[in-house]
Amino acid sequence: MSANVLLDVPAPAKLNLFLHVVGQRADGYHLLQSAFALIDWSDTLHFERRADGRLARHDLGAVLPEDDLCLRAARRLQAESGTAYGADISIDKRVPWGAGLGGGSSDAASTLLALNRLWGLHWPRERLLALGLALGADVPFFLGGMNAWVEGIGERLTPVELPARWWAVLKPAVALPTAAIFGSPTLVRNTPAATILDFLADPLGFGRNDLQGPAEGYSSEVSEALALLQARFGASRMTGSGSAVFAEVGAVDRAPRDRVEAMPLPAAWTGRTCRGLSRHPLADWAQG
Repeated sequence: MSANVLLDVPAPAKLNLFLHVVGQRADGYHLLQSAFALIDWSDTLHFERRADGRLARHDLGAVLPEDDLCLRAARRLQAESGTAYGADISIDKRVPWGAGLGGGSSDAASTLLALNRLWGLHWPRERLLALGLALGADVPFFLGGMNAWVEGIGERLTPVELPARWWAVLKPAVALPTAAIFGSPTLVRNTPAATILDFLADPLGFGRNDLQGPAEGYSSEVSEALALLQARFGASRMTGSGSAVFAEVGAVDRAPRDRVEAMPLPAAWTGRTCRGLSRHPLADWAQG
């Protein structure tokens, strides 16, 4: 492979095993506690270095939206580093959007990691983390390389070891707007703060998702998806701000006996049986 090209760069999704809203800052940002778990449902990105400094994302067509998170990540790294290089970027998008799976944030993180390597910048992880937080609250997690206990607005990460599990993940047709869910008048914003020891005592059953109630109020499809997984696999929960929901299927040391792909689903719904990951596949692409 040419030193000017990086192909098949993965951008894995995540599950929020729980999500508590423990407060709100004066600037409106919500203070959270959560546990983020990497799964192998991934987008795949391709990068080719350009010498003319131009940045382009070809899978979006000729007109590029100004708010595209991957291009924002590339532009910010380019500006902060002062590099003269640019890049052609394309994405094989598999992780659904509006799902609470962190797909866009993961794409942005993989973009930063890939261009850091492709442009020969050699930035340490800490420097990328600061840049990532300015792009979005979930981006630092995907740069961190490990499953994590997450606090603040997403910037305070403590690596954790999680039980290796298969997960059934189901995404109904509806895509939920994050701002509407966080802005719901029914959202509880004062859940008592927990400790990481509380979580580690029961990592697969701890807590709840405070955003689930507002999401179910926004769309009955979330309730329907939760009920389908509950009936098939047992306890189910929404991830992030939705609309995807998940249930534990079993330990990864044996193939799951039942898979979400075998379920009859409504039109435009999608489901996947996902393996939990202990480390991000690009964890070694940044040091520190």
